[in-house]
Amino acid sequence: MRLPGCLFALLVLPAWVAWAAPAIPLQTLIDATPAGGTLRLAPGTYAGPASIARPLALDGGHRAVIRGDGRSTVLSVAANGVTLRGLHITGSGDSHDRIDAGILLEGDGHRVEDNEIDDVLFGIHLKRVNRARVVGNRVTGKNLEQGMRGDAIRLWYSQHNVIEGNRFRRARDLTFTNSADNRIVGNRFEDGRYGMHIIFSPRLQVENNHLADTGTGIVVLYSPDLVLRGNHVAHALTDGGGGIVFKESGVALVENNEVLHCSVGLKVDAPPQSVGALKVSNNRFAHNIIGLFFYGEEGGHRFFDNRFENNLSTVAISAPGAGSANVWRGNTWDDYQGFDRNGDGIGDTPHEVYLFADRIWMETPMATFFRNSPVLEMLDFLERLAPFSSPHRVLRDPAPRMR
Repeated sequence: MRLPGCLFALLVLPAWVAWAAPAIPLQTLIDATPAGGTLRLAPGTYAGPASIARPLALDGGHRAVIRGDGRSTVLSVAANGVTLRGLHITGSGDSHDRIDAGILLEGDGHRVEDNEIDDVLFGIHLKRVNRARVVGNRVTGKNLEQGMRGDAIRLWYSQHNVIEGNRFRRARDLTFTNSADNRIVGNRFEDGRYGMHIIFSPRLQVENNHLADTGTGIVVLYSPDLVLRGNHVAHALTDGGGGIVFKESGVALVENNEVLHCSVGLKVDAPPQSVGALKVSNNRFAHNIIGLFFYGEEGGHRFFDNRFENNLSTVAISAPGAGSANVWRGNTWDDYQGFDRNGDGIGDTPHEVYLFADRIWMETPMATFFRNSPVLEMLDFLERLAPFSSPHRVLRDPAPRMR
């Protein structure tokens, strides 16, 4: 018996091919939803790109997929008071010029909650957005070389927003530009260039975030009055970066952070004469190549009750005088060589750090390759044994804590 051609095709093709329905145009459903209404999507795949121009709620129930066309932003919002919840958004374009994203937000008072966003160049882009909540989303960027990726989240001229409990992976940066007074709390980011890139964005609260396997953990540029509290930064090893980096950004509180296995634990280039001093307290800097690095300024920053453990070099400076005005007290130093005879937990003698032969690699960048080599170790030993000139003192902690 000879089967008709169409029936034969249904029999031999996989079931998902034979019965696949075309994606439903999402824009039609959005346009039919009244202002203030809720559009609950049935399980299935919906075709983007789509845009929302009135306040409404779009709920995917964790079973609706919005698939972009691979040439633009998947879902754009140009209204106030829009809620996006339980959606799977995928397939943006790859243009940096257009800033192709999974979600583009404009307007105020949005809620973006519990969405899955993947295969996108930029994840969530807030453009002049105020008083929004971006909570509990999972964003994975396109599988591109690091320099070709977009930002997992990008705030531009956006204020009083809450970015909380999101999971970001395989992106370029988390970027905050000209965006003051935002709270960034409890987020995770892995596999990127800058964990957080903060530019001209004062008064941010950056708390309890987990950043790992990025070139630089948190870099702060021209953004005073920040609070960095309780963050965990690990494996930021790109040359020239560090776990936490300040450039011309002062009057900041850096406390209760843990910075592990980075090229530099904390790098400071922030003259307090012009921008104000940092307060750095109760942090742990451990297993870094350099614990602290001061570049080209006298300092005046305050370092209280921090722990420095198993760093290859505890403190480095760009030249004699850098960091010389910093204030130190009550820090724990693993290379402290004093005693605590009265048992009060404070060393009997101050902890002092001097530059000997290590000045060679600190002041001559090309010599960094030989840092901790046997030759420099021998030179350093001889310098300490019989200095050719008076060594330069980098810091003095009058009350070091014992372990």
